[in-house]
Amino acid sequence: MQQKIDFLIIGSGIAGLSYALKVANHGKVLVITKANRDETNTKYAQGGIAAVTYAPDSIEKHIADTLDAGDGICDEKIVRMVITEGIERIEELILWGTDFDKNEEGTFDLAREGGHSENRILHHKDRTGAEIERTLLEQINKHPNIELHTHLFALDLITQHHLGQEVSRSSGGIECYGVYALNLKTNKVETIQSKITLVATGGAGQLYRTTTNPKIATGDGVAMVYRAKGTVRDMEFIQFHPTGLYHPTESPCFLISEAVRGAGAILRTKDGEEFMQHYDDRASLAPRDIVARAIDNEIKKSGAEFVFLDCTMIDKTHFETHFPTILKKCLRMGIDPMKDFIPVAPAAHYLCGGISVDENGCSDIKNVYAAGECARTGLHGGNRLASNSLLEALVFSHRAYRHGVSAFTEINFKDNIPDWNAEGTSAPKEMILITENRRELQSLMTNYVGIVRNNTRLKRALDRLRIIYGETEALYERTIVSPALCELRNMINLSYLVVKAAMARTENRGLHYNSDLVDSNSKK
Repeated sequence: MQQKIDFLIIGSGIAGLSYALKVANHGKVLVITKANRDETNTKYAQGGIAAVTYAPDSIEKHIADTLDAGDGICDEKIVRMVITEGIERIEELILWGTDFDKNEEGTFDLAREGGHSENRILHHKDRTGAEIERTLLEQINKHPNIELHTHLFALDLITQHHLGQEVSRSSGGIECYGVYALNLKTNKVETIQSKITLVATGGAGQLYRTTTNPKIATGDGVAMVYRAKGTVRDMEFIQFHPTGLYHPTESPCFLISEAVRGAGAILRTKDGEEFMQHYDDRASLAPRDIVARAIDNEIKKSGAEFVFLDCTMIDKTHFETHFPTILKKCLRMGIDPMKDFIPVAPAAHYLCGGISVDENGCSDIKNVYAAGECARTGLHGGNRLASNSLLEALVFSHRAYRHGVSAFTEINFKDNIPDWNAEGTSAPKEMILITENRRELQSLMTNYVGIVRNNTRLKRALDRLRIIYGETEALYERTIVSPALCELRNMINLSYLVVKAAMARTENRGLHYNSDLVDSNSKK
């Protein structure tokens, strides 16, 4: 089955949906997602979206905080662009129907999170992402020019390689004509031609055993672009959220929003002692890389598996009003945050690297754009400032829309796109290799490529990854494609990129910390 679409969007989070609403006025739009329409990283964003709204805050303060958190690796031009243009993008969200909390005076009830010098986080209680997702899906449902297909898993970008053509710089470089996608309802691979493709597939938290990311976060978009020979950068910078609710049998890990610390909560050791003041003057409100490493160090020193988050000083009414989801979850576990300390530990949370794009979201594969967590824009540098990610997604999806609509009318569909070649493959005789390799990959990434790394651990990870890669590729060559197998391939690709990038970096910056390195240039 083949179909032709003007604008193909892979992913139904904030980047994909906001882009779809804009390009839909110019052409035929198809949004595809491998799961339910609202199962996205956006949905699970608790804290909010950072923006300058009132004095004494200012754009310059927000820029300075972002650059500081990024540890000297941010692209300052991009930082300034996102923070300045983001204000208008948030106004669009509000016009579409997003309900950000307000105080009794009728102004935004702004929260504060780690690394921010002012209260600037717009939120909808502790489920901001879900509120934004609801708003965008409502708008999508109203638009006659947008189709949203669930359970359609994008496998690979279609490029000249699939046409048997050689690619070189003199020939104009790599060009994308659409994607092959596995229909999970029919188990058939469909060919989707597109003039413009936006990759908005989110992050890759599932590389790790403990993560706040949903099961779908397997790095699919980054892996597809990498296999198509597109540029991927900064993969060593994996952000671990400092305060995942400690519950070793639960996956994904439940997130305790950074806004809780912004409201006054304090991190304590298993003995009840406050410790963050020993690591940073900002104490529990230091940027995430610092807090996550501090917690990791305290856990290793004590032999415990978690530290405590003390919320007992927060006004009960304030906590109930601003963090109802967190309160409900804790009470269900027998923890009363107003009386009891909450056990927390770091969990893989956000990918700061990804598909390399310019200021318009263009990758170096012709007709392919990327936005959201899968894109490496230059905003985050070595470490993402809390609540900057939703802002980034809005700004880059808007810029990709502006750039794409001016180009797509000159793009023609190809006449000779081949269908997916499944010749020589058969149904897998057993799934054990796929499931065991996925578990082993998550274990080696957790144990060897986590918050604190060293050269020996990275070498072990790379050696074992090569074995897992060989086994999985051999299975892929002889087996009919399945979601589990394709996700595993993507996770292996991403893990390899993370390890190689970590081995290549010779200084400790931001989220990358190698205990074998002594780097006088590192600030943290």
